[in-house]
Amino acid sequence: MADSRPSEDPDDHIEDYYVDAEDNGDEDHDSDYEDDDDDVDEDDMEHDIFEEVDEFHDAEEGNLQLLVEVEDDDDDEDADNGDGTALPDTERTAVQQRLIDIINSRRTGLLSRRQVLDFLRRSNLGHLVFGEGDDEDDDIDPRFGHRRRRRQLDPDRFPKVPSDEGRELMNSGTFGANDTRTPIRTKKLLARWIIDREMGIGNKATRKVNQGMMAQSMIPSSDAEMVINYGDNVYSGQFSDDGNFFFACVKDMKVRMYDTSNPYNWRHYKTVPFTFGSWTLTDASLSPNNKWLAYTSIQSNVCLAPTDPNDTGDPYMLSLSENGRAGWRGGFGIFSIRFSGDGRELVAGTNTNSIVVFDIESRTVLHTIEGHDDDVNAVCFADKSSPHILYSGSDDTTIKVWDRRSMGDRREAGAFVGHIEGLTYLDSKNDGRYLLSNGKDQSMKLWDLKMMYTTAQFEEMNPRRHTRYSEFDYRWGRFDEADWFPHPNDNSVVTFRGHKVLRTLIRCHFSPPGSTDSRYVYSGSHDGKVYIYNMDATIAGIIDVKMATSRTSALPRAGGNFPQFYNGEPPGWSTVVRDASWHPTAPFIAASSLNGWDSAMGTVSVHSYNESSSDEGEPRMGTGFDEKLKPIDDGRGIARYDSSEDDDDDDDDDDEDDGGYYGDPYQYLMPTVDD
Repeated sequence: MADSRPSEDPDDHIEDYYVDAEDNGDEDHDSDYEDDDDDVDEDDMEHDIFEEVDEFHDAEEGNLQLLVEVEDDDDDEDADNGDGTALPDTERTAVQQRLIDIINSRRTGLLSRRQVLDFLRRSNLGHLVFGEGDDEDDDIDPRFGHRRRRRQLDPDRFPKVPSDEGRELMNSGTFGANDTRTPIRTKKLLARWIIDREMGIGNKATRKVNQGMMAQSMIPSSDAEMVINYGDNVYSGQFSDDGNFFFACVKDMKVRMYDTSNPYNWRHYKTVPFTFGSWTLTDASLSPNNKWLAYTSIQSNVCLAPTDPNDTGDPYMLSLSENGRAGWRGGFGIFSIRFSGDGRELVAGTNTNSIVVFDIESRTVLHTIEGHDDDVNAVCFADKSSPHILYSGSDDTTIKVWDRRSMGDRREAGAFVGHIEGLTYLDSKNDGRYLLSNGKDQSMKLWDLKMMYTTAQFEEMNPRRHTRYSEFDYRWGRFDEADWFPHPNDNSVVTFRGHKVLRTLIRCHFSPPGSTDSRYVYSGSHDGKVYIYNMDATIAGIIDVKMATSRTSALPRAGGNFPQFYNGEPPGWSTVVRDASWHPTAPFIAASSLNGWDSAMGTVSVHSYNESSSDEGEPRMGTGFDEKLKPIDDGRGIARYDSSEDDDDDDDDDDEDDGGYYGDPYQYLMPTVDD
């Protein structure tokens, strides 16, 4: 431990900081993530403070526990002058200097200087070094370079809710039908629509409106039909476009595939690995014909696995690196992957600020374009039926529009501007016009391709000058609403606020036309919920995944250090909904989460529309299942599997098994409580 004893001067009010680090010996700790002190440049201090120092967007530092103790020579706990006033500038300067000395030392106990800097950022102690508590507008320190200037706050700066533009879209019919014919109360409307449909009342247009209104009214509830438990975080989970297939990407480098042709009776039929993956699975994409699944990790390889349950061969490995090197250090890491509309190409977003276009048949890289100033976290096509127009979203806060037919000149066709922090996800309505994005500024935005800036307009206005000092670290910090401001060049249509985009790259989606009449947009959230919005930015519904999953059995894997607490949260059940998928033909949402005690495990919870909380069916609502859909006995925990097991052999036994465990179950840490 690094000590610094208090001053002997009784008038000295300067606090001393004790920083301690402890390696918990986590068996899953990635040694490559550890920085070597000897490699840190003494002159690279500005980079250490203001730039990202790692490549892991979703890295959890469970191996590092930090303790800060503050001692005062007085009895004044607030380190003031006894009358509630702040410390003089000279004393603040002394505090700053002591922290700077700690950072500049070659070793600080068991911590490197880079770890101390990261700790200061995550612990919101930057004001001690940078003077963030001052009311002065000019917060610049020559030791560390320029900081973003604190803006004058406008109490009316937040977007209007309900949004007038969003209301116009709702009334236009583009996002679902509108029924203004009757004053009947909402609870009775569904019954009336069903009666009208069964009796064939009305003309074709009226029946179409009735069908749309029925779909809109069936918003899934918080009560879970079932909860599938995994031994590690679930980073992504999506239904196929026809609803017959669901996949779950888990941090243990495996993708689980489920037959959901009967949405009320799922069947696990296949698990495919990513051999030698790095950190976690980052994304996956189904081919248009549902025959192939492309999935990625933080390296330049893409796994291509057949979805046919009878094909037991190993997945194909495709290298998107032009120099043939894999891995995030040797090549680059992939954060987003998508099939083109014709299924012939893959498009990837990488941590080298680039978009990669890959031809599957020839296994060659067609284009590698460094089109952004920071990591490209998301890519998608404007229309799944067309391979031409695609989007890319980056940590540089911009969305670029690309035309595949003219990518040879390495220039975007246009751009969207409006987020003030990095992008986490993009989703297209697949109509060639509307786009949805999630951002670390805690906002989701709707965009219209007709309103994009041309390349010339984008370069002339230089919108990046308003966000070049964006420094929010969403993995550790809490976003300060005082830092939010409307971008002066914002060309989005509607802004949605309410959900929390923290810790991981949380995803958002348009609701499907079949089961919702394209009425809503929705997003996961750091607070363990799925937020469903009307197009006018009002809340249509909230699914409380944390409440639903905390009723089931899930604990961190055996042998790990427990508990680990992130972001200063108290001990207990923690849920982060990273992804959610609305079934295209049934009123179901499957929420993929980092879940469990301190989010150390993962779940896929299935939520359906329910008029009543009463449960008369079997299995009971909220029943917990393991990854292969074997029921979990209350209080016993999750079934464990030997990694050498043959998945296909297990599946052959599905119909013969009476619901018992596979492998050796371990005793759950919490005792069973009898009702």
